[in-house]
Amino acid sequence: MSHLILVTGATGYIASRLIPQLLKRGYCVRVLVRHPERLKARKWYSQVEMAQGDVLQPATLPLALDGVHTAYYLIHNMLSGRGFTSREIEGAHNFAQAAENAAVEHIIYLGGLADPEQHIAPHMRSRIETGKTLQAGKVPVTEFRAGIIVGSGSISFEMIRFMTELFPIIPGPKWLKNKTQPIAAQNIMDYLLAALENHKGRGRVFEIGGPEIFTYQELMLSYARIRGYQRSFLLLPYLPVWFMAFGIGLMTPVPRLIAHALVGGLSSDSIVLHAEAREIYPEVLLIDFEATVREAMKCLHPLEIERVWDDGQNDVKVLKHEGFYINHHEWKVNMPLEKIIETIKGLQSEVTIVENNRLLLNIKSKFGEGWLEWRMRNDSTLTQTAYFAPRGPGGFLYWYFLYPFHVCKFQNRIKTILRNSVVQ
Repeated sequence: MSHLILVTGATGYIASRLIPQLLKRGYCVRVLVRHPERLKARKWYSQVEMAQGDVLQPATLPLALDGVHTAYYLIHNMLSGRGFTSREIEGAHNFAQAAENAAVEHIIYLGGLADPEQHIAPHMRSRIETGKTLQAGKVPVTEFRAGIIVGSGSISFEMIRFMTELFPIIPGPKWLKNKTQPIAAQNIMDYLLAALENHKGRGRVFEIGGPEIFTYQELMLSYARIRGYQRSFLLLPYLPVWFMAFGIGLMTPVPRLIAHALVGGLSSDSIVLHAEAREIYPEVLLIDFEATVREAMKCLHPLEIERVWDDGQNDVKVLKHEGFYINHHEWKVNMPLEKIIETIKGLQSEVTIVENNRLLLNIKSKFGEGWLEWRMRNDSTLTQTAYFAPRGPGGFLYWYFLYPFHVCKFQNRIKTILRNSVVQ
């Protein structure tokens, strides 16, 4: 019988990528999540056990940890604002105690890469203190410390992607000359899975990174080169962190509070000083930055990205996600699916049916690439989702300046579909 694995932070980036790989290897997976309804659109939703709970509410943890062999601790509280450090430590303490009471054999934790002996940003210090809190319990902990994670959907990669795409001259602080050792998201998965099956690392802390070291400036220039752009920098002697966080929150998918923490992290180097992970886990084959970026660009398609907006809340969603600007609308309908599909095909001859209840229309322009997607859910809800992947600053200007026109066009399109479906 396969071991039962608990994954916390199931709505987050790392957990949502780890869960399918655990299932593929035959593990039984239980997820700890505060709002299970937000996971309903994930492809693996029906294959996992759901445990509703919160590490800040200790009474919810015993049931979630019952019968668990190994638990992944993939939680952070940066979005909760001021005081997140104390909440992270409290949550880690609650979890370590509950895991001990439940006789869990192993905890695997992903933290942040920084030298704790140096002056580091508060969120990096919090990540390290969270690891220490977990380690203070009696359950053996394997802790990995990683810096920038490169992969479609990673907040650090999305910040690099959108800022480099948007600005021909990228403004930033002198901190951009500090060093970083980015790691591919797939290599994060490789280490997390290796720790599950290779017991040599239990009770130890490992710094992990990719095969290359860059300055933050070189990292963005490398991304630009891969995309075929010419980019330069305007390094300023002082830029307030709050000002940079505001701009990043406005222009990229990274929320302002997280952007504030990430920008603060640029103030110190984030590189591997102790490389024991390579010795303990030789099965992990590191992927270089260019290969990782090229792989991420292959995911720039509606069929490849995580549908994080399908969380059962609100009929209208406007967001930036995995390289896309996304506009999503939902309507309750009282007509057969076949009639709606027939109408859409009649209005859009270029549409592609990718599933019985899902249609895609590809729209290309010199400013980027877009798609319109229509889906019919089992609850008689018709959804229309517009995706636009901007290319260069022209793509951003095209989207923002014409946004009111786009919204009217999207709404008129769905009204036409519904009206014509009734007439038929």
